[in-house]
This record gives sequence, structure tokens and C-alpha cells, in this order.
Amino acid sequence: MKNAQKQLVLNKSSEKYIFRYQDGSEGQLLEALVDQAGDKRTDFDWFDAAVLSFRLTQSLIGEADKLLRKDSLDAMESFQEEYK
Repeated sequence: MKNAQKQLVLNKSSEKYIFRYQDGSEGQLLEALVDQAGDKRTDFDWFDAAVLSFRLTQSLIGEADKLLRKDSLDAMESFQEEYK
């Protein structure tokens, strides 16, 4: 299965920052946020990087929860089948 492209968006006054990334490249995204926060040519600052980092973390937690629920349901179904 092909990795879906995801994005984080930050609207700040008249500027819009869009960071696109693939599953598994979250580390690179965090590096890009750090680089952007350190770039004095934009208004993107460390607070903005922290906000997007938090959103990324929340997204990853949500995905992990979905996987854990699916695995739990699969295990329960397998257990029930085994003991019918």
C-alpha cells in the first residue's frame, strides 16, 4: 500500500504555512519545523513550531489508538474462534 501524503497547516495573519509529509517521515517534518523556526526571513517562530509539533503528536497518538483497538478486536475474535 502506498503511503498517503499528509499535511499540517498553520494560518498566521496573512501567511499560510503548509508542511506535507509521508507516513514514516515525521522526524524529517520535525527537522523542517526547526529549520523554519530558525529562519529569520519568515514570521514562523518557535511557538508555531511547537503548535504544529503538538498537532503532529496528537495525530500520531490517534493513529496508534486506532491500531491498538484493531489489534485488540482481532485478538478477541481469534480467541473467541479458538474456544467455540
